[in-house]
Amino acid sequence: MLNEASAAETAATSTASQDKDAPLKEDIRLLGRLLGDVLREQEGDAVFDVVETIRQTSVRFRREEDAEAALELDAMLKQLTREQTNSVVRAFSYFSHLANIAEDQHHIRRRRAHLLAGSTAQKGSIGFALKKLRAAGVPRATIDTFFQEALIAPVLTAHPTEVQRKSILDAEHDIARLLAERDTPQTPKERLANMQLLRSRVATLWQTRMLRYSKLTVADEIENALSYYRITFLRELPGLYDDIEDDIAVEYPNADGTVTPIASAYVQMGSWIGGDRDGNPNVNAGTMQHALARHATTILDFYLDEVHALGAELSVSTLLVGVSSELEALAAQSPDASPHRSDEPYRRALIGIYARLAATARSLGATNILRKEVGAAAPYPDASAFVADLNVINASLAANHGAALARPRLATLSRAADIFGFHLASLDMRQTSDVHEKVLADLFAKSGVASDYSALDEDAKEALLLNELAQPRLLYSPFITYSEVTDSELAILRAARDIRERYGARAIRNYIISHTETVSDLLEVMLLQKETGLLRVDGSGGASSELMVIPLFETIPDLQRAAGIMSRAMALPLVKQLIAQQGQLQEVMLGYSDSNKDGGFLTSNWELYKAELALVADFRQAGVKLRLFHGRGGTVGRGGGPSYEAILAQPPGTVNGQIRLTEQGEIIASKFSNAEIGRRNLELLVAATLEASLAPQAENPQHAARLERFETVMAELSNLAYKAYRHLVYETPGFTEYFFAATPIAEIAELNLGSRPASRKANQRIEDLRAIPWGFSWGQCRLLLPGWFGFGSAIGAWINDGNGAKDEKIATLRTMYAEWPFFATLLSNMDMVLAKTDLAIASRYAELVADAGLRERIYKRITEEHGNTLQCLELITGNTERLAGNPLLARSIQNRFAYLDPLNHLQVELIKRHRALSGDDKVDERVHRGIQLSINGVAAGLRNTG
Repeated sequence: MLNEASAAETAATSTASQDKDAPLKEDIRLLGRLLGDVLREQEGDAVFDVVETIRQTSVRFRREEDAEAALELDAMLKQLTREQTNSVVRAFSYFSHLANIAEDQHHIRRRRAHLLAGSTAQKGSIGFALKKLRAAGVPRATIDTFFQEALIAPVLTAHPTEVQRKSILDAEHDIARLLAERDTPQTPKERLANMQLLRSRVATLWQTRMLRYSKLTVADEIENALSYYRITFLRELPGLYDDIEDDIAVEYPNADGTVTPIASAYVQMGSWIGGDRDGNPNVNAGTMQHALARHATTILDFYLDEVHALGAELSVSTLLVGVSSELEALAAQSPDASPHRSDEPYRRALIGIYARLAATARSLGATNILRKEVGAAAPYPDASAFVADLNVINASLAANHGAALARPRLATLSRAADIFGFHLASLDMRQTSDVHEKVLADLFAKSGVASDYSALDEDAKEALLLNELAQPRLLYSPFITYSEVTDSELAILRAARDIRERYGARAIRNYIISHTETVSDLLEVMLLQKETGLLRVDGSGGASSELMVIPLFETIPDLQRAAGIMSRAMALPLVKQLIAQQGQLQEVMLGYSDSNKDGGFLTSNWELYKAELALVADFRQAGVKLRLFHGRGGTVGRGGGPSYEAILAQPPGTVNGQIRLTEQGEIIASKFSNAEIGRRNLELLVAATLEASLAPQAENPQHAARLERFETVMAELSNLAYKAYRHLVYETPGFTEYFFAATPIAEIAELNLGSRPASRKANQRIEDLRAIPWGFSWGQCRLLLPGWFGFGSAIGAWINDGNGAKDEKIATLRTMYAEWPFFATLLSNMDMVLAKTDLAIASRYAELVADAGLRERIYKRITEEHGNTLQCLELITGNTERLAGNPLLARSIQNRFAYLDPLNHLQVELIKRHRALSGDDKVDERVHRGIQLSINGVAAGLRNTG
């Protein structure tokens, strides 16, 4: 999928002429030509000619719908040798990667063009949101309060759809940088040098192994995520804060023309990598400790580099300008006694700060500090002490004609220290409720409190848990032997307590419970916290907790129960007390992936919407502020699609300056592997949260009545779509066999994509398959079924049910699309999925089903529903072409999909060969490798996988 920045800028580019895309086409041609040169040089003319012939035939088939070309392409691919096959797969895969780079550069180019033309208030920008709010009468004080109280947190997660190796990402980052340089004036010699370096980097890409041949570890996932901090977050997030302050000064100017700094860290980073244990046996206390050590090392390396650079820059002499007494005192504490710097107190102060940072880094796990400090110094007790020292320098400069010297490095460093502390990102803990129950059943049985806790009903469980939570004593004894899972889970919680003490309270502050189904699921985690010192009771009813316990509601039934569970929990005196300590705020996480796999695209979206409304009402009644954590994935079927539009489409009252959302797998690379695009995506997130939180809501009775009518229709449609989806996926005999045969799910499970297994259990049940590889598989075969199936059946059945005139119902649906952001966003996302769906390619995968009767029966149902869905979408929107409202993405698909077709055709051919040999001891590793390469290439071309 296109990155968020491009999606939000569609309105600004919808009328763009083809000439504005000329630089994009030129870049794609250039990179394609360089790839061709490398291919000819590395593999020979014969392979180059094969690739070029396939490319031309594929383009003819795609653009001219030439049936003869399709037959030629199929025959040509079947005749490839095993060696040629892998070279062809690699060539088309790398072309997809290079096309992505060119598109990203073009988005940056177009945005700069808008800014140079004076379009400072683009849709999705902070300036746009502020201008809109000011026009609506929102006062400056409300804006200030928002930024003081807001928490906006992208949370990076690792999932088994991340197909890129870090080595590939590094090479592509260099190519992107070199391509960007070509947009600036260059001498002929510079142009030649640039071309030579580009050719070199493309050759490096070709010679770099695309796949992992060993299983990815949690430590590898941690390092992959940290690379995005170095590329984007460490500099771009503080820079965004500066931009926001400037934008506020433009729309809400101070009388004296000054810019008012925003003190709070309202955008903070989160991570699951190293703390998410749900279904991942490789995450334990050690991985959590390793994650925080690597987090601290990364941020402290950044601080050390910046302080060193500041020391070189701030050569201010007291022979020429004065300094504050506080700065003099700070300089006097420095271990630097060189007479050459006796009149340079800023440098001496910074040398002292560097020494303290180096000592801090060592104390927090860093093992390799590149620049040796001048002398010994005590480590900082926490990040706030480091910030205080930086503030001394800043204040002294401001008071002594040096304010200009604080920007950009010192101001950025101070801001970074506020945002990232010494922990870099808050590490969330997550485990499934079943595991908590097992641990407590063990503790209760061994302590003699309850012989069979799991057999108790919900009321009995709640009573027992609340009684134990009120006791100051512990269930655990160091003299008793417990199960392996009990020892592991308690060790993880103890590690969390130690991490908080070492790295600060923001290092770990959330505990997420997967599959929350009852109030006891929440109380169990509170009791486990008590057992490990994270929750304390004083015996007289007082209690305090270090971690917020966050329920995750995932399946359709879970979403329907969510508000009732939270109402009952918040009525408990203990929970009330803990929520009050959290600032009268409680977070709830909603899962998009499992609800989609459970109930289909339309029903998942509707049940999420309903759950949010119910939670808002119940939280309002309880006097508690709600923060929603959206567990979104990459594909539309898993809550993907543009975040900006998704946030604005949230039900009223569900944002309120508080939002967390996951950034998963390959979407992290799509959004944040380029610094400028990364900054734009962060801005979109803040702008959408600002606008959704503060934009006045229409309150006239007519609007409320119309919304109620829309919701009634949506409920009816959801019920119909649910039945259609469930009937196909869970009630149709043979569908499971069809799915495992007609998609590359088995081959995906063999990829070294992540540290988490593809299925929760070792079987072929769709119920136990993780939602991520479920979506990944449908994307690979170009059906993308989780993003649309059931919609056509629902709309058709509702219009033709005999209850009301058809014309009136169609008019209602069109009004819903025009006036209801929720419905408009839902259809827009589905439109994008359908644009990427290709039945001709999907039919080739259907050929992998050996049972012809089963194949014909299932595939016919899917294609009929696809046709119905297209017709219904066109009926509502009036658009007969896909992506009519997003020409930028439409052109992207047109440009790239001719190069994806060969990869899909090859993948099918290779899967046939592989499965024919899979029962044999002589499995061809080259065939197996070719399949994996094709999976990588298709994922790169689609720009979304699971």
